[in-house]
Amino acid sequence: MDSAEAKELKELYKNSALGPLWGALSDCLRILTNRDDLTQIATILSPLIEALMVVCKHSKVESIPIRDVLKYEEKVRDFSSEPIESLFFSFTEEHKTILNQMIRRNPKLMSGPFSVLIRNPKVLEFDNKRIYFDQKLHLGDTQKQGLSITISRDQVFLDSYRALFFKPPDLIRKGNLEIHFRGEEGVDAGGLTREWYQVLARQMFNPDYALFTPVASDKTTFHPNRTSWVNPEHLSFFKFVGMIIGKAVYDGFMLDCHFSRAVFKQMLGRSVSLKDIESLDLDYYKSLVWMLENDITDIIVETFSVETDDYGEHKIIDLKENGRDIAVTQENKQEYVKLIVEYRLKTSIKDQITNFLEGFHQIIPKDLVSIFDDQELELLISGLPDIDVDDWKNNSNYVNYSASSAQIQWFWRAVKSFDQEQKAKLLQFATGTSKVPLNGFKELSGVNGVSKFSIHRVYGATDRLPSAHTCFNQVDLPEYESYEKLRGSVLLAITEGHEGFGFA
Repeated sequence: MDSAEAKELKELYKNSALGPLWGALSDCLRILTNRDDLTQIATILSPLIEALMVVCKHSKVESIPIRDVLKYEEKVRDFSSEPIESLFFSFTEEHKTILNQMIRRNPKLMSGPFSVLIRNPKVLEFDNKRIYFDQKLHLGDTQKQGLSITISRDQVFLDSYRALFFKPPDLIRKGNLEIHFRGEEGVDAGGLTREWYQVLARQMFNPDYALFTPVASDKTTFHPNRTSWVNPEHLSFFKFVGMIIGKAVYDGFMLDCHFSRAVFKQMLGRSVSLKDIESLDLDYYKSLVWMLENDITDIIVETFSVETDDYGEHKIIDLKENGRDIAVTQENKQEYVKLIVEYRLKTSIKDQITNFLEGFHQIIPKDLVSIFDDQELELLISGLPDIDVDDWKNNSNYVNYSASSAQIQWFWRAVKSFDQEQKAKLLQFATGTSKVPLNGFKELSGVNGVSKFSIHRVYGATDRLPSAHTCFNQVDLPEYESYEKLRGSVLLAITEGHEGFGFA
């Protein structure tokens, strides 16, 4: 569509005076939101909703601008006068509950007019995104060719690598795995493949391969090892790990593998932030935050460089050209922190991540997986956890709150009202991972070993969202005045809240 046609279409839309129609539709949906027969009634209005989707589909709006969300606000929008350029985003955000229920009831909607919702993926709930993702991923799949693998139980990773790594990516993607363990009888009807994935997921983190190291806050969450080069095959192993994770997603198998938030962000091509260092190195994170929040004149003696000592070899790595000769000052400290975060989370493991992503994207298209955020990507790979809210509540501590405090009562009431996805995102928000310990929340681990979930009172500041410290499984909760504000603030924080110290 050229600019003249786009201009003509906009004029046609304005002259049609459809704004009051969308406003009336929104008013109806707002009234229906809390009714038990919501979906059935909304279905009656579906032709109008689909008409709005069609109009928006042909607008010039491609994506919503990224913004930091700092507080929860209840808004009642006037859609009757909103311009078409922004109507789609505000309307779908306002009525995302009804839209998701309609899609859940009729998934085929995502193949029709509702497909435009992918332009604003944050309004789609995880299960609906996954349905759309699976439909697109397997579009055009034909009968699968058998892909037979014979392996030894004590060499699952190496045998699987040798059997699969050099095969054509298309065969790996669409091949029907047939797993055989040497010396064991049995036909793989799916059970052996599931077991193979489970064993492989554990062995890829075997320290003997030197590929990954556990993060400081959780020994079952991993980050690429900066010095993995001690293993001569490390880059091809990283590519193989990416392929296996992609293959598991393609075949619908869940893997018990949890990565740092920085890894999931890079899998989606998104920027990392200072907050992502917290779970890797708490003391270093605190020192960088202190640097940003205080005047460092005559206190900090640093240059734009990093010193490393790896297996007896000392190196100085410049963060920018001639960085070792440039002092960090009060004026340039923001740039220094940005560059050191980039180095710690990206540059120092660039080759490892590049090969990992090359393997992953051989199986899973980059543009398709981008509809998920980093939290949802973990859920796509590892599955939604089974969360026992009573067990969580019974193994929690409070600081400057008590179990009888109104805010604590409201908090657990809100958690019990959450669906499975929302509970998982709260767990990710508080602990950095969606993994529930094998023996329940009493064994939740942190930077200093077992560390129970805790809620700390934040005095005043009720216009702020809750924040979290994943190293301690801690949520800082302001003294909200009502249940509705607390619930809305928690939901906003776990889905699109401001991380703090982000870098564009």
